[in-house]
Amino acid sequence: MTPNDAKRPLQLNDQGQLRHFLSLDGLSRELLTEILDTADSFLEVGTRAVKKVPLLRGKTVCNVFFENSTRTRTTFEMAAQRLSADVITLNVSTSSTSKGETLFDTLRNLEAMAADMFVIRHADSGAAHFIAEHVCPDVAVINGGDGRHAHPTQGMLDMLTIRRHKGGFENLSVAIVGDILHSRVARSDMLALRTLGCPDIRVIGPKTLLPTGLEQYGVRVFHDLAEGLRDVDVVIMLRLQRERMQGGLLPSQGEFYRLYGLSTARLALARPDAIVMHPGPINRGVEIESAVADGAQSVILNQVTYGIAVRMAVLSMAMSGQTAQRQLTSESASEEEI
Repeated sequence: MTPNDAKRPLQLNDQGQLRHFLSLDGLSRELLTEILDTADSFLEVGTRAVKKVPLLRGKTVCNVFFENSTRTRTTFEMAAQRLSADVITLNVSTSSTSKGETLFDTLRNLEAMAADMFVIRHADSGAAHFIAEHVCPDVAVINGGDGRHAHPTQGMLDMLTIRRHKGGFENLSVAIVGDILHSRVARSDMLALRTLGCPDIRVIGPKTLLPTGLEQYGVRVFHDLAEGLRDVDVVIMLRLQRERMQGGLLPSQGEFYRLYGLSTARLALARPDAIVMHPGPINRGVEIESAVADGAQSVILNQVTYGIAVRMAVLSMAMSGQTAQRQLTSESASEEEI
């Protein structure tokens, strides 16, 4: 695995604005900060009696989920609706592809619906990049999670959670714990933390659940949970993804919890004001004790709230970037005619 997997020109327009949102790799600190600042401004919308702004009025956002995910799908739907877009949600995993239709065929059918933006979730790494490379130029593509590769909006909502509770990244120690091997969230979080200037990123897990090449992300690797948690400011627990595992990577869930589950006693090793995060869904008693998940240091439900604002930010910025690129292309064509 390497962190150099995003195609910068594909994600940005000629002015450096967001056009697609596929991966956090290759995006600048300034752009990630702009996403966080924009999301911050959208948090207020959720407190209004009428929770809408007109930024995407007249636009159609098509959520295309080849893989089930209630939380991600719902927050993308709410984000698009709060921006006043028309929203279509397709659970493709239960329809066309099960009948033998290829990803390319599905793309062409989606284009025929004249949507302005596709939010793609797929079990195969690189699926969102493939669609962005082959989609018609005016359509923005947002990666809602692809295989083990990336989950950039989850990464950014995690960063917004950290920034709102800790103020910044420059002096933090952050621990990411659990099934790193199968986690697209872990990859996006590591990239975002490094880009935003976090000086101490730790990954903690058994050797069988840690991929090779982690050092390229600027992280420190720990196999002992107690050692890795000592004096950290943020603990990000990951879901144990048994559905993605092959062979004997783990002896049992009970053994995993005994060695790597976050209990009240283990959390006490972190700083007293440390926050606890989890991308969900939570496996209670496997990754995390209920007393911790529901405790005063948990910000797991805050992550869901922040997720809507982050997805509003990404949807609005990508649509704006597409519009700006279309104008640039049109102006360039007019100059050539003259």
